[in-house]
Amino acid sequence: MTPETPEPKITTLAETQNYSVWAAEEPDGETTYQLELNNVTIHFFEEEWQEFFELVRGLVSNK
Repeated sequence: MTPETPEPKITTLAETQNYSVWAAEEPDGETTYQLELNNVTIHFFEEEWQEFFELVRGLVSNK
């Protein structure tokens, strides 16, 4: 018999009809982020997410 693996805690951060962003608090304490764009999913670790978020902020401020 194997012990059950704890499930990550999932939080939806934003969602539209075709896109969604959610965070997963992993059992090891790491938070990962998932960006779903139709049939494409991009996974980010915390440091990568922060850099991506800064990139998006730059796009919005230069609009």
